[in-house]
Amino acid sequence: MKFSLLLAAALLATAATGHAQTRPPLIPVEDFFRLPEKAAFRISPDGKHYAWLAPWEKRLNIRVAPIERVGTDEGTRLTSATERDIGGYGWISNDQLIYAQDKGGDENFHLYVVSREGGEARDMTPFDGVRAGIVDLLEEDDDHILINMNKRDKKVFDVYRLNVKTGELELVAENPGTIVGWDTDHDGKLRLAYEYVGTTTRVLYRDAESEPWKKIFETDFRDSVSPRVFTADNKKLYITSDLGRDKSALYEYDPATGAQSLLYENDEASVSGVIWSRLRKKLLGVTYYTDKPHRHYFDKEAEDFYNMLQAQFPGLRAGVSSMSKDEKRMFVAVASDRVPGRLYYYDKEKPGVFTQVADFYPWLKEEHLAEMKPIQYQARDGLTIHGYLTLPVGADPKNLPAIVVVHGGPESRDTWGYDTEAQLLANRGMAVLQVNYRISTGYGKAFWKAGFRQWGLKQQDDITDGVKWLIEQGIADPKRIAIYGGSYGGYATLMGLIKTPELYCCGVDYVGVSNLFTLFSSIPEYWKPLLEQMYETIGHPVKDKEQFEATSPTLHADRISVPLFIAQGANDPRVVKAQSDAMVEAMRARGVEVQYMVKNNEGHGFHNEENRFDFYRAMDAFLTEHLGLKR
Repeated sequence: MKFSLLLAAALLATAATGHAQTRPPLIPVEDFFRLPEKAAFRISPDGKHYAWLAPWEKRLNIRVAPIERVGTDEGTRLTSATERDIGGYGWISNDQLIYAQDKGGDENFHLYVVSREGGEARDMTPFDGVRAGIVDLLEEDDDHILINMNKRDKKVFDVYRLNVKTGELELVAENPGTIVGWDTDHDGKLRLAYEYVGTTTRVLYRDAESEPWKKIFETDFRDSVSPRVFTADNKKLYITSDLGRDKSALYEYDPATGAQSLLYENDEASVSGVIWSRLRKKLLGVTYYTDKPHRHYFDKEAEDFYNMLQAQFPGLRAGVSSMSKDEKRMFVAVASDRVPGRLYYYDKEKPGVFTQVADFYPWLKEEHLAEMKPIQYQARDGLTIHGYLTLPVGADPKNLPAIVVVHGGPESRDTWGYDTEAQLLANRGMAVLQVNYRISTGYGKAFWKAGFRQWGLKQQDDITDGVKWLIEQGIADPKRIAIYGGSYGGYATLMGLIKTPELYCCGVDYVGVSNLFTLFSSIPEYWKPLLEQMYETIGHPVKDKEQFEATSPTLHADRISVPLFIAQGANDPRVVKAQSDAMVEAMRARGVEVQYMVKNNEGHGFHNEENRFDFYRAMDAFLTEHLGLKR
């Protein structure tokens, strides 16, 4: 495997500085995974109030305060959640807020509305076994929002106009059974729909809600056309597309004529998003991701403002996380790989004055946290694989205990920035490798497609090759390497212990897939419109029966001979508990050590603080024992 000179220099620099640094104290597990003191700040549309999440009874709940007392007022608590944290929330108007919450991790989210003045929260979607989400908060309409909900048919989501004062629901669009997403124009009119029929994807468009849908794009799902935002006059679209190219570029598209013009392309990465000003009704720029996040601006005013933010916080990544409707009052979030996050309030009418509002994790000290360095290596078939390496602070990067942390998805990616798990593991003295194996997103269409039907095969080889690269560089002690991951990462953990048992001394599987047949037979109803595409990206349980048999961990549990720790949520709708049960049963039947943790009030991942504590404390002890970590 090839080793770049640039990376070699970076690691040598790490070795030089790391060797001189003092080893940090052992940070308690709880300090990494406890709730932040404050989080998720949102400014009201008129800029006169702000809301945030803060712990109450060990759960994150919504608080609100006047903006003039920003950072100094504990505010009024609006919610009293005790079973699960409140996660996603936002302002509907200057007087009302909305939030989503499920039960025990079942992912059937209900939408609740609460007044800024307080009072009991109202469940606006009080239907059992139904999942609801927000389509558009309708910025110009304080009484209504658009939501989607699978109330009529569990497999698909219809769109409703919800009166947030009366609870009245009006059906706006009935799903014919093939629509997987909806979009609105700047006036809140439902103008776009995304249709999946087998492996064909279509973008549907209409000039007005009273008119019929018409197809403007039809592609195989391997190609991507994604409308991002309407032009200011609601007549054209800014889209990202990889038709006829490897990486998505930005275009302006005219639905009336089919004409499109290229606005921005990048040879290194796909365009990942657009930057739009609601106030100025103008496209300001685009975002894309290589080893780190980047922006390209079309608008000088916006670029100058962003550069001012970066100059204000050197060495940190800065960005606006929330702003008032007039775009004058805002929260600016800053972070890095060693700074979990800080928040500042800024008013454009008071240039240069930044008021710190929160340090999300003040008990974690930057000097005690480790750098995350981008790396790359060649897989055995010559494909370039990117990833990240986090080395323990103050340790000589030679012959270290190591762990490969495999991201879930698998159609997602690891990114640069503060990573709680990587920091915990590095603090314990481990070299932490994160691999963006083939099928990971953001690297272009060819890299994504290279991972099709490669669960347990070439995707697994990419992970294996990364671990071998770590050994070849002399960083990892070949006798003390672990593998860990959640969801698909849990699957990769099991397959790593099966395919390359000589490489790992232990593994941790967190809500991981253990049987591909079971994965397909137990998927949620609302995943079924995606089934044909899953057959292409993962494989078909009948047509690819032999491959599934070869790559389903429960069928090869006899090959695992090292200690294994499995954690599972009892209410997981994606990877059902029966998957982990079967794996544990198969292991214990052979007398192989397996530690099993089940949380009855969790789903696909542990969200409640006490459950996170239990899991990571147990994982810490497990790795300490089997990697021979020194305390």
